[in-house]
Amino acid sequence: MQVTDAAATPPNWDLYRRTVVDIRFPDRTVRVEPRPRSTAEGPFPELPVPAGTTALHIVTAYDPHGRPALAEDNACAQALLLDELDRRGLAWWPAAGGDAHGTHIEQSVAIAGLSDSAARELGRRLGQDAVFAWTPEAWRLLSCDSDVTDVQGWMTSTNRGWDYVTWPIA
Repeated sequence: MQVTDAAATPPNWDLYRRTVVDIRFPDRTVRVEPRPRSTAEGPFPELPVPAGTTALHIVTAYDPHGRPALAEDNACAQALLLDELDRRGLAWWPAAGGDAHGTHIEQSVAIAGLSDSAARELGRRLGQDAVFAWTPEAWRLLSCDSDVTDVQGWMTSTNRGWDYVTWPIA
């Protein structure tokens, strides 16, 4: 569903709608930026596993409930997320999401092999308001506490990552 009722969305929803995400693939860093609906500019990555995967879900363990947490708490929560993904055998790549100017950045992961409902559940367990789903057709913001979805288009660029992000090893 496209968001129509602002009361049904988390307080930071408008900030999440403007979030840009850098994904660090082995050969390049790709920045995904929201664009008007039905826009898809740039290449969408070929996803190796599992067969038929058509979405990358971007999830973080940083700043639960949209409130700043201590750096060591964020790092610990993110490490637990990476351990869980590895235990589950999911393909993932390091990511970082934030505002376009880099004022606020949260380490994240881009995960192949999850359904929207599984990504929402993972985000909910991590105390997140929302997660992102990137497909060849759309950039979607998925509420973790409801079925509210905001659908936008996307544009990619390469080699524009935040140089000062400490990327975990994928």
